[in-house]
Amino acid sequence: MKIIVTGSSSGIGRAIALKFLQCGHEVSGIDILPPTITHDRYTHIAADISRDDLPDIADVDILINNAGVQNSGKDIDVNLKGTMRVTDKYGVRAGIRSVVFIASASATTGSEFSEYVASKGGMVAYMKNVALRIAPFGGTSNSISPGGVTTPLNAHVMEDQSLWAQIMEETPLKKWASAEEIAEWTYFVAVINRSMTAQDIIIDNGESARAHFVW
Repeated sequence: MKIIVTGSSSGIGRAIALKFLQCGHEVSGIDILPPTITHDRYTHIAADISRDDLPDIADVDILINNAGVQNSGKDIDVNLKGTMRVTDKYGVRAGIRSVVFIASASATTGSEFSEYVASKGGMVAYMKNVALRIAPFGGTSNSISPGGVTTPLNAHVMEDQSLWAQIMEETPLKKWASAEEIAEWTYFVAVINRSMTAQDIIIDNGESARAHFVW
């Protein structure tokens, strides 16, 4: 199948792109950063999803909306409006199999930077709108909302023993997910799932049960 992954150069997006490549799919990655994947079935598109013109890509089967920023002053423009631009271009069409949005557990708990929370909460609401719009095509639309994930984006707290101890106090399973685990969830929701739509899945090791943000 033909897959688009936004934010494919690092973190969760890179792990998702690699997962789909490992499973034999063709992947186009969209990112403002240079490519970090070399593969004969991978095509890199350098673009800012909130600003740049996006190329025409025909017959997209699966769209993974992962690109995002945090506490940047542009969270709404990139995380929400940019995601809407991408989805309206590639995802809402006959032949689409699934659209998956990488949101955040903070969309439910509200326990993070205010603009980031608003952008991810808007993404979850928009995901449900997309589910209604692509249902006539037989497509599904869902979001995955990770809590803490062990990526370089979170190095600030992962490398600070005091902050990490506080976070673990708020995390019942006493760990964070890896980017590869989120990629597995994404693959299941996008490919194996055929009956779940308009749903948000929180993967946060139980942290949302407490919702105290530490940074």
